[in-house]
Amino acid sequence: MIVDCAIYRDGHRTEGPRDFSDALAEARARGDSFLWIGLYEPTQREFDLVTEEFGLHPLAVEDALKAHQRPKLEVYDDSLFVVLKPVTYDPENGIVASGELMLFLGDSFVVTVRHGEGSPLGAVRRELEHRHDTLRHGPTGVLYAIADAVVDHYVEVATELGGDLEALEAEVFSPAGGGSRTASRIYTFKRQVMEFRRATGPLAMPMSRLAGLGPYAGSVPFVRRQARPFFRDVNDHLTRVNESVEGLDRLVSDILSAHLAQMSVRQNDDMRKISAWAAMAAVPTMIAGIYGMNFDHMPELHWLWSYPAVIGVMGALEVVLYRTFKRRGWL
Repeated sequence: MIVDCAIYRDGHRTEGPRDFSDALAEARARGDSFLWIGLYEPTQREFDLVTEEFGLHPLAVEDALKAHQRPKLEVYDDSLFVVLKPVTYDPENGIVASGELMLFLGDSFVVTVRHGEGSPLGAVRRELEHRHDTLRHGPTGVLYAIADAVVDHYVEVATELGGDLEALEAEVFSPAGGGSRTASRIYTFKRQVMEFRRATGPLAMPMSRLAGLGPYAGSVPFVRRQARPFFRDVNDHLTRVNESVEGLDRLVSDILSAHLAQMSVRQNDDMRKISAWAAMAAVPTMIAGIYGMNFDHMPELHWLWSYPAVIGVMGALEVVLYRTFKRRGWL
């Protein structure tokens, strides 16, 4: 559905258009205006009107309707198509959730399509309407403000994930070594880092292209060259986020390996203890088994002190075995 629609003239919002065609024609004629339409999970029928009025490419329209896209930037004859993936993090449940935000930029218009939760679009529009200097840059200013808000939120999520990982690391390397469900928690955390990585990693190339860096030094249609320094700032923040994500991924893998090694050592210790106690139990069992056999001619069978002597020998052997195992760290 269409959640917001307005014409912005010289950096200020005006009344919403009654007809998209007339509003777009007016914005193009004035030169200092542009039309911004925001949609949330539109249906095919709802999007057909926008597609027809703005001449959007059918492949981009298909991507915008179906969602489940990687962050990307595609250039068509009459528009620029950008996909961003805003993310949210629930620290209590340890879940990273991502939405999708598509932008169509063209001559004097911006169409934004949002899927899922966690999009900063509403807050960005409200903030932009108080930043008239940015809005005066037209669709380029809108693209910059949205990309900047999405990447800044990546920084916050990366910080929260880093804090939770430190707590998980402290638990693993505590004297107790973590509980039986620690490995499951570590693996679940790694999956959340991977979900976060799917949003931040692929965005590096589109942002470098908007910033005009490296092999992407050429201009991008419908984006003003004067905006490159601002996109470089966003790209710098994104680079730091991707480095943080790489570090989180490596660290959580190391923590999982350390935890599994601890579990293996603990199991070996348990097996040594079990073996030591079994050996200590085997000695009196063997002696008692021998003297439990029903034979008349056995050593010291009819001796008065036979029973105390056997018990004493058992006790002495148990003490020797216990001290030997204790000295070797098996008990």
